[in-house]
Amino acid sequence: MRMNNMLHFTENHRYCVYRDFGLSAVDGRMLSLVYQPMVGAFAIGFYRLLAERVSLEQVGYSPIEQQRELFLTLGLEPSEKGRKYLIEQASRLEAVGLLQTSRLYIPDSDDYIYEYELQAPLTPADFFRTQHLTLLLRDKIGKFAVLALRERLFSEEPPEWSGLTYNKENISVPFYDIFELNTHAIDYELEQAIAESSIGRQSGNLPGTEEEAINYADIIIRFPRESANRSYVEALRFDPEGMGIANYVARKYELSVQDLCRLLDEDGVFGTDGRLLLESLQHKANLHFRQGKRRKEEREAAYAKVVALRSPEPGADEGLPEEVAVQMEYYVEVPPQFLSKCDIHQYNMMLRNEPYTRLLKTFFPGSVPDNLLDIFEKIDLNYKLPGEVINVLIHYLMELLTSGGEQRINRNFVDAIAANMLLKRIDSYEKAVHYIRNRAKIRKDKGKSQGASQQAGGRSRAYGRPGAIKPDIPIVQSSASEGAVSEEEFAELLKMAEQMQASKNKGSM
Repeated sequence: MRMNNMLHFTENHRYCVYRDFGLSAVDGRMLSLVYQPMVGAFAIGFYRLLAERVSLEQVGYSPIEQQRELFLTLGLEPSEKGRKYLIEQASRLEAVGLLQTSRLYIPDSDDYIYEYELQAPLTPADFFRTQHLTLLLRDKIGKFAVLALRERLFSEEPPEWSGLTYNKENISVPFYDIFELNTHAIDYELEQAIAESSIGRQSGNLPGTEEEAINYADIIIRFPRESANRSYVEALRFDPEGMGIANYVARKYELSVQDLCRLLDEDGVFGTDGRLLLESLQHKANLHFRQGKRRKEEREAAYAKVVALRSPEPGADEGLPEEVAVQMEYYVEVPPQFLSKCDIHQYNMMLRNEPYTRLLKTFFPGSVPDNLLDIFEKIDLNYKLPGEVINVLIHYLMELLTSGGEQRINRNFVDAIAANMLLKRIDSYEKAVHYIRNRAKIRKDKGKSQGASQQAGGRSRAYGRPGAIKPDIPIVQSSASEGAVSEEEFAELLKMAEQMQASKNKGSM
């Protein structure tokens, strides 16, 4: 039980006990023989007292009483010394797994209620399989006493069985071989009542009861005291809406408690009235999430490079992976640069079975550009696309380059195709081939429609929209049918030239 202020745990505060099990004779022996040497007799007495608060014939909650009753029953003075001693005993029970203590804040009365949730003692088999508890018991009573205690708690098999070899067969009858349920009639009222009773304990307004929820105590213990937002963060203690916003953002962007504290320490996260601003916190959390994602990708890429360098050559210790054949209906055409090197069968087998690094080397006579390697390295390590899908993607991109199109292969273009493959669940060679065929067909149909529309539109379409393609200007071309100039035409051309020269001389004078 973590308690920073003794005034928050007094005999005047109220409490209740929750127990969902019953103490059996074996549980009683475990408490007296095993747990008592570890935590002490007073702590076990406190545990039994709490267990008796709930009727022995029932499970659930006890009535709400003041803790003064606990102090008087246990013989403790209602003073600071008695409070510290009771907190210590409760902490011992919590440490060995017999108790869980929760503090409920009631805003209406500005008061606390303590809930003591009892846990059942472990069975002898589970206890001696728990290493830290067994070691603690050994430190308290010694190794030989632990072995003797274990023999007292376990009943040995009959002596007639010892040394015999036998085959054990389970001949138990299952449930549905004996009983038959009427599943045609559904009792909604019964199901609703059972569901309500099962979630009745979770209906309390208890912030931080979920396993993944971040508690106020986890935030304030890590938040810097000299921060300008310290007073606003302290106000979150009594602001369930603000804690809900913080937990929502932390869950959405996968923030740890340390990351959330850093964001709450930044300017602009809280308003002038001290309320936590959802939009501002989300914006900062999104930036942190993207930066963390980028750093994670870089670390994974660097780690993969180191592993690749340190790992032995493939096939040194284990056999090579078995090659997978490609059906002819999923064959792709051989690029022009491979026509003289391999046939269509060899090329498709290479696409299906070779790693993308070796495939890229075959497309480039020298070394593969680093930026291209980085693009497919990200797709391999971060997107987790299969190797054969990456090879088909490389084939498609190289086909775009060699087809005479103006498409540039950059990171954004390749990322867009890879993301589209992920969304469409392209996880096999056959699906990837079908995907690139569809894309090629769409590009071809789009090119035909654009060419037809340009021919049909003519000059009116070219001038009709701002920013449209400029019209083609007709250019006078030399005709091949033109022959040599005759003497009459040549004399006439000389005469015209002399007249133009004479008129020019007169103008200059």
